[in-house]
Amino acid sequence: MVSIVGADHYQVAIIGLGMMGRRMASNMAAHHGFNIYAGWDPNPAACAQARTEHPEIWIGETAQDIIDDSQTDLVYVACPPLWHEPHAMAAIEAGKAIFCEKPLGIDVALSRALVDMTEERGLANAVNFPFAACPAVSFIKEQLDVEAAGNIICADVQLHFSQWPRPLQMDAALWLAKRPQGGFVREVMSHFAFLTERLLGPASLESTVVHYRDGDGSEVRMVAVMDCRGIPVSVAGSVGGVGPDRVEFTLWGSDRSFMLHDWYWVKSSTGENWNQEIADVADPRQATYVGSLDNLHALLQGKPNTTATFREALSVQVLIEAILAA
Repeated sequence: MVSIVGADHYQVAIIGLGMMGRRMASNMAAHHGFNIYAGWDPNPAACAQARTEHPEIWIGETAQDIIDDSQTDLVYVACPPLWHEPHAMAAIEAGKAIFCEKPLGIDVALSRALVDMTEERGLANAVNFPFAACPAVSFIKEQLDVEAAGNIICADVQLHFSQWPRPLQMDAALWLAKRPQGGFVREVMSHFAFLTERLLGPASLESTVVHYRDGDGSEVRMVAVMDCRGIPVSVAGSVGGVGPDRVEFTLWGSDRSFMLHDWYWVKSSTGENWNQEIADVADPRQATYVGSLDNLHALLQGKPNTTATFREALSVQVLIEAILAA
């Protein structure tokens, strides 16, 4: 894979200046290894907001302008999933390193061609799966590596959202609430499909049932069973009702079990009670953001890293689209 030899700070061009693009811009601006160089969004209000938050940013006339610019080192694709493939492919044609939001895409055939082209060109590529740098996930993996769980019996993924899209996502509700490219399975379950394969190995879908809103609305109920090298993984997700959201991954072992909860926290149990782990990490959420960018920086320099690759994201996409095809 081609690294950007000799670079310390990388000039980043961001395609998509909505909530996710601007959040990442803020995290990158605070990191020692990245400069927010350019941005583009079809929404003038999003561009204006990005310029307010990052006065130094250059807003291009088109996405192609900022991709092709000679100062751009890294193209970060943060637009809705329908547009991931064309913008990423344009970055490949320009010979630029690529950092893409998940899911990699919504059309498996197009994503497969994208992955093949990226690897053929030897370009640095990554997908934003924060679990790849999450202290809680690293803790679970370390415990599995020393066989602290004993025999792994099964795993469960449980997701519930009182409303979808969630309140923080309302600026993207026009696509997140719709079946063609939105829904919680693509937006959230993708993370847990990645986590499952990172911890347990390749997964295959055995069964699934999905209930959708009327018309072209996104899913409101989903139940699925996956298999990871003989380990069953049960998945349940739903939308609606009052109460707190639920985001959990539980790995059940014969000697010790682990529960990843609320995204960044982990508990373990050897019997009746769950015990909170990684107490020495003051803010696991922020540690995950910093770790993700540390890994991305290492990737660009050709150093060891745990960043999720396009190839891994394609495997996740195959699972997700198979679930939704039901």
